[in-house]
Amino acid sequence: MKLWGGRFTKETDRLVEDFHSSISFDARLYRQDIRGSQAHARMLGKVGVLTPEEAEQIIAALEEILQDIEAGRVEFSPAAEDIHMNIETLLIQRLGDLGRKLHTARSRNDQVALDTRLYLKEEIKEIVGLLRKLQALLLDLAEKHRETIMPGYTHLQRAQPVTLAHHLLAYFFMFQRDVERLKDCYRRTDVMPLGSGALAGTTFPLDREMVARELGFAAISMNSMDAVSDRDFAIEFCAAASLIMMHLSRFCEELILWSSAEFGFVEMDDAYSTGSSIMPQKKNPDVAELIRGKTGRVYGDLMALLTVMKGLPLAYNKDMQEDKERLFDAVDTVKACLTVFTPMLATMRVKEEIMAQAARGGFTNATDLADYLVRRGVPFRRAHEIVGQAVLYCLEKGVSLEELTLEEFRRFAPEIDSDVYRHLAVTECVRARRVPGGPAPEAVLEAIAYGRKLLAEEF
Repeated sequence: MKLWGGRFTKETDRLVEDFHSSISFDARLYRQDIRGSQAHARMLGKVGVLTPEEAEQIIAALEEILQDIEAGRVEFSPAAEDIHMNIETLLIQRLGDLGRKLHTARSRNDQVALDTRLYLKEEIKEIVGLLRKLQALLLDLAEKHRETIMPGYTHLQRAQPVTLAHHLLAYFFMFQRDVERLKDCYRRTDVMPLGSGALAGTTFPLDREMVARELGFAAISMNSMDAVSDRDFAIEFCAAASLIMMHLSRFCEELILWSSAEFGFVEMDDAYSTGSSIMPQKKNPDVAELIRGKTGRVYGDLMALLTVMKGLPLAYNKDMQEDKERLFDAVDTVKACLTVFTPMLATMRVKEEIMAQAARGGFTNATDLADYLVRRGVPFRRAHEIVGQAVLYCLEKGVSLEELTLEEFRRFAPEIDSDVYRHLAVTECVRARRVPGGPAPEAVLEAIAYGRKLLAEEF
């Protein structure tokens, strides 16, 4: 007999039982479910729904169930549908009618909302920790490569010289926004829904604040219908996870390009590369490619949750059972990708001379020539035109700007003097960009120091 089967005259069809059951995936919530049940029992003992002795017996039995689960001595039953009813069934088997008292003043609707929020709070903290490890690595690499010149790109065309440090710091600040989004999501997840019942609260005099304190929540929900039907926090997490994956995917795309023979900027470590089953010479950046591919998976989790929730009337609907697989998948995927990406990046070999050589090509110093002319009194739009004509001349001759003679320069602009060659050196092009947030080594050091302050902040 189902725990809810009093008004039914037939057993659930086996097909429905299998289709209906969620224990295959929500079993991972067993710790949160038991913690929540223990807090609920303790509160029921305090307000007089249970005697203090009954509450302690239930709490102790739940602790034994937890130990048995973690020791592998429990086999969950699909017939009990979900983690909540599996644990309650185990409790009744051990305590009889006393176990049947635990569910007083609560519903699976507020129970599952509680468990999911407890779970996600833990996972957000763990993911922030993984992001912090990656950010710390990026700062270390930036410090090491603040003099490593490379081309910066727009439209995947060489644009202006920067440093590898500056490029890496761009990702540091992307991931910093991810951390801030997760912290913000945590704040909205940190709301205790237990006590909302199925949708209309309860007639029992619950002490919801006591339960919130015991379980470490910052606040209690203020509307019972919203509390049991809200999955905004899960959707918001999946949106934040999608942005993390988008940033990882962009980074991986660049590493894939940079490790190709066409760029040759980096070489991925053998431990984070794979070979070909037919071509003996191949060394493939499969880890980076797989992270790039898994990004679409997390996007799918977000879209699935949005689609599930978009047409649901208040309050709880069974459709919402679909939230957990998508949430769990997003959590697992982000954690797996961050866990493997950080050591992959740490072991990557940078080919500094090839990067510097690339920065010296493609007229990446053209803007600096225009700036030079502006400092000589030439209006910028006129300077832009002059340099464009000089670049066209160089393309026709097959030379670079710094290979032009002073006489050739002065054909385009008489304001140009012999000091122009110093300004066209790519190292000087980088050093001249001392504006805060720029690629000059001293500006990069300031950004690194600021980054280290951010990493020192408490969650």
